[in-house]
Amino acid sequence: MQDKTFESLGLIEPLLKGVREERYTTPTQVQEEAIPVILSGRDLIACAQTGTGKTAAFALPLMQLLAKDNRPLAPRKARVLILTPTRELAMQINESFKTYGRHMHQYTAVVYGGVGQTPQVRAMQRGVHVLIATPGRLQDLMQQGHIRLDGVEFLVLDEADRMLDMGFKPDIDRILAKLPSRRQSLLFSATMPENIVDYARTILSNPVRIAVSPESPTVDLIDQQVMFVDKDKKISLLLSVINEKGIKRALVFTRTKHMANRVAEHLAKNKIPADAIHGNKSQNARTIALDRFKSGRVNILVATDVAARGIDVDDITHVINYEIPDEAESYIHRIGRTARAGQSGTAISFCEAQERTNLNNIQYLLKKEIPVVTGHSYHSQRAQYAKGEESRMPQRGGGNRGYRNRSSRPQNRSGHGRQDGHKKGGYQKRRRYD
Repeated sequence: MQDKTFESLGLIEPLLKGVREERYTTPTQVQEEAIPVILSGRDLIACAQTGTGKTAAFALPLMQLLAKDNRPLAPRKARVLILTPTRELAMQINESFKTYGRHMHQYTAVVYGGVGQTPQVRAMQRGVHVLIATPGRLQDLMQQGHIRLDGVEFLVLDEADRMLDMGFKPDIDRILAKLPSRRQSLLFSATMPENIVDYARTILSNPVRIAVSPESPTVDLIDQQVMFVDKDKKISLLLSVINEKGIKRALVFTRTKHMANRVAEHLAKNKIPADAIHGNKSQNARTIALDRFKSGRVNILVATDVAARGIDVDDITHVINYEIPDEAESYIHRIGRTARAGQSGTAISFCEAQERTNLNNIQYLLKKEIPVVTGHSYHSQRAQYAKGEESRMPQRGGGNRGYRNRSSRPQNRSGHGRQDGHKKGGYQKRRRYD
């Protein structure tokens, strides 16, 4: 069967020109399936992780639908509203619209917390075609009368599972209450637990459902290793790995903001330049840390999953899971930060006894065992032979219940590179991550 092209998906020439200029040739699986559905006017629920090209999957058809009905803009209003959990992801989506739509002459605005609101208010004064926003700041500006949502024709909830996990449901509900009932709604989520499926039923109308797995070729390029270690020896192991391997640029993952700070402080005390980046850092502090990391002034960046979404660096040589994630899918997101642009990379996971279940889940998802490195000074047999729980059932936030699991083709570059590591039992009071 011949691969589809962007031309065969029915995109108009200005968009095709933007795609060609980005050197995209073949649509990814989610683009191939989602673009025709969106162009047809149907609601959509898509299970697609980062790295599958989902941003282009909704950006391209939405820009085409806007161009088809090129009505005048109205002050303080937007025709497309995209809700996203973090400011980094909001900025990335905004850049994608500008990149793919460089020949479309459409206006976008991005709204998020942690920075002054004056430029955002000014951007909305004349109205925009596309508004990308985090829920907290959007609601603030709505309450002040700077943004009206009664003109929204298209709604996108991106990374819906993470928005609900982060406690944004009350904000989202208040925002949705201000939208016109007649609209086209699209929901993208990396996982499909029952709470997402139930929530989708309340906001979507007879949606088409698609599910796409993360591509495996990128994972296959990564040298994956696991080192068993007792909890109190992890920082010593980290120092040893960094020094012995001569790591040039590494991303170290923790589950919590507190641990990210502790690890970065330990590294700095041992004369290893390191910064921490997480949801409690101001936008300015996060930007500075990213700039230092990209420029090489700091070669170790310690991050939580949510904060790491804003990290788009091609030459990360190592990803170190200082703490193994609670969700197996997050492991895929994490290690995908290395081995980009066809390069190889190394992913090392530190596993203590209490994390054995999480490691089992990851290996079950990968359908293979991760090689164990025992030749280090801090190897723990207690951790290695800890049984953990038998957990081959999909975790909360883990399975795609009721969805077909399909492998995507190798991505073009349109995917963007998730959680601060708190287990949830339901919706919580909103944390100010945005």
